Amino acid sequence: MEFTKGHGTGNDFVILPDPDGTLDLTPGLVAALCDRRRGLGGDGVLRVVRAAKHPEGVALAGEAEWFMDYWNSDGSFAEMCGNGARVFVRYLLDRSLAAAAAAAAASSSSSSGGMLPIATRAGLVRARVEGADVAVEMRRPRLYDTATATLGGLTLPGAAVDVGNPHLVCALPAALELTGLDLTRAPEVDAGTFPAGVNVEFTTPGEPVTGADAHVLMRVYERGSAETLSCGTGACAVGAVALRDAGLDTGTVAVDVPGGRLTVTVTPDSCWLSGPAVLVATGTLTPSALTP
Repeated sequence: MEFTKGHGTGNDFVILPDPDGTLDLTPGLVAALCDRRRGLGGDGVLRVVRAAKHPEGVALAGEAEWFMDYWNSDGSFAEMCGNGARVFVRYLLDRSLAAAAAAAAASSSSSSGGMLPIATRAGLVRARVEGADVAVEMRRPRLYDTATATLGGLTLPGAAVDVGNPHLVCALPAALELTGLDLTRAPEVDAGTFPAGVNVEFTTPGEPVTGADAHVLMRVYERGSAETLSCGTGACAVGAVALRDAGLDTGTVAVDVPGGRLTVTVTPDSCWLSGPAVLVATGTLTPSALTP
């Protein structure tokens, strides 16, 4: 089986080319691939399949050639992954799998033209190349409720945010630091509010950054993957909450995660996530050898 390993600000993925959708990808195989001792290691798996060849992508096949079949590291599905989408796009460009759209994306200076569309479980996502960075346009985050997260003996209020997948953004009190949080276990949340589980982001304010309306530091516990170095949709959720707290409806937020910096730009109709997307290795693996 061929594979490529890539990451976006430390959020890492095993990428599997399967253009015709013939790979028998199972939850067990995904978990084995993502095992950091017995497998390749990763926060998730990105299967690269033509939209027309995947039952969840066929409805978008007329708008996008490729479907991002994203799996969490525990073998469960996720609706969307912002960093995964950026790495997915980097892979398509690197392998010339979307040559015409890639050329347009690379040459266009317009924010509305030169887009590379990809299909996801959360709908159509558009991307553009920004030098060494890849930016993806997703739905505008929707703040829809309040809830709490309990971590150890600490209970924090938070904002529930829909970015195609569910998030709970919790600001830490001024006396606490992000580095002091123990994220080796999942925070406790209200299952009634989040029946499908939730990604939980913990935030503190950062120093002012030139060109940004706000600057936020973030750590995240992702459902199905535990703590990760970065979460793209989580950064979008955090950015939307930061703008709301600043009294703004749109704007740009610098979000620092343990793996680096992401830039979130919320517009009246969508949300752009920008940052580095890197491919670090490619090779072949033996699936049968992944079984303990």
